[in-house]
Amino acid sequence: MKTWINTSAIAATFAATSLIFSATAIAETTLERVQRTGEIRVGYANESPFAYTRADGTVTGESPEIAREVLKTIGVTKVDAVLTEWGALIPGLLAGRFDIIAAGMYVTPERAKQVLFTDPHYQIADTLLVAKGNPHKLNSYASFVENKKMKLAIMSGTAEYTYAREAGIPDSQIMQVPNNIAQLQAVRTRRAQAAVGTDLTMKGLAVKGGKRVQTIDQFVDDPAHTGYGALAFRRDDQDLRNAVNGALKTWIGSDSHLATVAPFGFDRSNLTTKTVEEITN
Repeated sequence: MKTWINTSAIAATFAATSLIFSATAIAETTLERVQRTGEIRVGYANESPFAYTRADGTVTGESPEIAREVLKTIGVTKVDAVLTEWGALIPGLLAGRFDIIAAGMYVTPERAKQVLFTDPHYQIADTLLVAKGNPHKLNSYASFVENKKMKLAIMSGTAEYTYAREAGIPDSQIMQVPNNIAQLQAVRTRRAQAAVGTDLTMKGLAVKGGKRVQTIDQFVDDPAHTGYGALAFRRDDQDLRNAVNGALKTWIGSDSHLATVAPFGFDRSNLTTKTVEEITN
């Protein structure tokens, strides 16, 4: 008697089994994956002192070093750094090129609609980089509104662009550039009369720029523009964000933390008790 094999049933069985395995794989969260593998990818942009590449190719800065320390507490032993232009950091995170943004990114309500932030690990104000002697007497965003011939170099995708536009500076006076080295070059070559950014970044550029540039002594700015930097995650990685946030809360402000960030110019004056909810709500 000939025995017939129900190939449709077998195919259905294999399909169902494949779906089970696929569902299991999909169900693994990023936190579970990094704890299983001990590896994670971190996105950064070249902006000293927040995150940058040394001459020897290694990645350092306030944010990558903080990320390395707190990630150890959740079982991560290998951190792969992915260099990205500032304006592409959030798109790169959402596209899965990396799992965390560790670039000193400011927490803002607009960004919080796209990503999840930890509580901030620093606070900092802005200043201007200008030609030596500040020949145009620039000291605020208002300086550019008052003098239509002045151009301001701003790194694309930063909060400072929003601040400049809100202050009334038109796009025709704003030179958007991909990184802070381009800001320095814009001021050195007089293509822009100033560059704006965090106090530490601009002072670092002034050192690199030599005798042709300087930072101003007093930048007149809205106190609400004080920047609060944090690590950022995809919105569906809440468990990973919560694990890292918990580790941060117990470490930020400790002697170990302050020793870690001291080489980048940060100290107790940069500590903040602000929460991400206070900044975004």
